Amino acid sequence: MPSDNNKLAPPDDLPDIIKRLRAQTPARLLTGRAGAAYKTNTQLDLRESHAAARDAVRAELNLLADLGDDFIRACNLFEVTTEATSKDQYLLRPDLGRRLSEPSRTKIKSSCPTGSDLQIVIGDGLSVIAVASQVPTLLPLLYEGAKARTWTIGQTFAVRYCRVGILNEIGDLLRPKVAILLIGERPGLATAESLSAYMTYQPNKSHTDANRNLISNIHAGGLTPTQAAQRILDLAAAMIQTRTSGYQLREEIPPAIRQELV
Repeated sequence: MPSDNNKLAPPDDLPDIIKRLRAQTPARLLTGRAGAAYKTNTQLDLRESHAAARDAVRAELNLLADLGDDFIRACNLFEVTTEATSKDQYLLRPDLGRRLSEPSRTKIKSSCPTGSDLQIVIGDGLSVIAVASQVPTLLPLLYEGAKARTWTIGQTFAVRYCRVGILNEIGDLLRPKVAILLIGERPGLATAESLSAYMTYQPNKSHTDANRNLISNIHAGGLTPTQAAQRILDLAAAMIQTRTSGYQLREEIPPAIRQELV
């Protein structure tokens, strides 16, 4: 879906077919050239987007600054960390981002109930700005939808230097029916604000990517938080009903959302 603030919107002097093509995507299609190079505006836009992507990857999670005091208090959020001890180590050693530090395990076990229907975890991943942009709107919608389904909800917490594989350890510690990890996606040149929701039924240390489902592209130019919440909750319901997840479970996208995505 095209971004509302697409800086490369078709100028008036382009043919209609090019205008229609470029209106359908934030990708830099048919932008023209100056000799063998991009035009100046295109080059500057690319450099700006690349800088935003680099900043998103290097940013450090700060719950107070990124999510706000009111949101933290309302959700009773707390922060734990993985075995990675710095951003550089996190980027160079993905394996450390899949394991919680020992103090973090202790904190989670003492602060979170076990056996909930839904356990939601926030991970910084590769874009803190995605977390800051999407989670404050998405998380309350997930709470509201889960309560409407009379599901029990575990205590949400945030994980610094987080990789998707942390779901396995969360499963071993808290034994939820469905675990949901809201994590910042690797930023690209279209947006640095895209969030993903990785989901697993009864995660454990034996799980791989084949056991997980993914709902991605949660941002202003992709899935809205409302659309994402509906898909996440519907998929969680399917996991609970079928007692499985991953490649064995196909997501059925609601027709209304499917039509909006066309």
